[in-house]
Amino acid sequence: MIIPVIMCGGAGTRLWPLSRETRPKPFLPLVGGVSTFAATLRRVAEPTLFGPPLIVANRDHRHMLAAALAEAPVTGRLLLEPEARDTTAAIAAAAQWVASDDPDAILLVLAADHLIRDAEGFRQTVRAAHRVAADGAIVTFGIRPTYPATGYGYIERAEPLATMDSVYRVAAFVEKPDAATAERYIAAGHLWNSGNFMMPASLALSELAAYAPDILAAIAAAVEDATIEADGTATLSDSFRSARKISFDHAVMEKTARAAVIDGAFDWSDLGTWGSVWEAGEKDEGQNVVSGEVTLVSASGNYVSSDRPTIGLVGVENLIVVASDDVVLVAPRSQSDAVKALVAAIAGKPEALVGDRARHYRPWGWYQSLDIGPAHQVKRLVVSPGRRLSLQKHRHRSEHWTVVEGVAEVTLDDQLLTVRPNESVYIPLGAVHRAANHGTEPVTIIEVQCGDYFGEDDIIRFEDDYGRVAPSSTGATDVAEPASPETAPARS
Repeated sequence: MIIPVIMCGGAGTRLWPLSRETRPKPFLPLVGGVSTFAATLRRVAEPTLFGPPLIVANRDHRHMLAAALAEAPVTGRLLLEPEARDTTAAIAAAAQWVASDDPDAILLVLAADHLIRDAEGFRQTVRAAHRVAADGAIVTFGIRPTYPATGYGYIERAEPLATMDSVYRVAAFVEKPDAATAERYIAAGHLWNSGNFMMPASLALSELAAYAPDILAAIAAAVEDATIEADGTATLSDSFRSARKISFDHAVMEKTARAAVIDGAFDWSDLGTWGSVWEAGEKDEGQNVVSGEVTLVSASGNYVSSDRPTIGLVGVENLIVVASDDVVLVAPRSQSDAVKALVAAIAGKPEALVGDRARHYRPWGWYQSLDIGPAHQVKRLVVSPGRRLSLQKHRHRSEHWTVVEGVAEVTLDDQLLTVRPNESVYIPLGAVHRAANHGTEPVTIIEVQCGDYFGEDDIIRFEDDYGRVAPSSTGATDVAEPASPETAPARS
């Protein structure tokens, strides 16, 4: 049986401003209205070929993972990292975890943020690679280039394996080239390096022991001390943080004598830039790809996306224009690679917008700050069906909740209230409260806060469905005492 290992990490900074640390690239419906993580789960939903997938991801993204898994045609298991440490650490953790049950299991290591439309071609390639991996190879998936890409690494093929068609020994891994070098690589028959692998768990561990023993030691301790919950979710211990940050290509594949490459019989894109998202998107007669409220006049070759504001373009071509709730990106499509440099520049500013955004995702749904002043803040809360906020109170603010969509069940001290659209409830400072959605549609609440401090650390939790507070008969909080209202910034 093949065990899919889906690596669901990375902030995807080249796809800023939509991809952020709080909602990274694998969870975004960039192409076809489906996230790449959800699409990856569907590709391995073939029980005659694959076992239940193991998802290696950051523990801060657990609620997004759980939501995607709830709608997936497979039952996945979560292996959660306390901190991202690149692909070598992620693969080491998965190999350790799987090998504890079956050292001979074959791992299929997949990135959760790649686009593959030809699911059957992918499975055919996996079947062929399985036979090679079972014979003791680490098989990487090469892709036939369709153009001289400068944003991908390449694989130089050596002699073919005698037992298999379209499988070769690896002569060399080569870094991202300039345009002229990319032309030469294609002429020489090099393949794109997709960054996906297949190998026995035991072989992964032996090669890691040979070429990255320090990482393997840190990961072994993290797996040994992992916290396992009733549903099987495992959270690796903080020993994981001490693992050196390096890719599996650099740590192992460039050094091992067991590397093989299979010519992938499927389409592929890593959706690494807005330019590649444009390439993969459905285009209009002017070769524009649009998402959201967008109007174009005499415009061609553009990628335009809006989360909220209406965008209008007149007489321009080959641009990237992406508007989120709080920021707007404008760049020539030919320079979409440079967005990462822009993100680095913005991150150095006092009011950085890289790891935060106006819309904040939580296990129960999301909230968005609409307006804020010295003594008030207005938010939109959207509670997903079947979810509820923690039972909580505040020290520094009172709240007014007005339901505008759906029906909310509101706990207010010892009362249980049903609040319908156009109805409101006042929550005094210090009152114990929560909102719940028992319906099948989202509940939208407009929240008006009044007080002297509006930070998220002014939440004292008594009960929580998502493990954010330890049970206590007297109440407890999982956050620090808020800063003094006189010195604290008024922010969400």
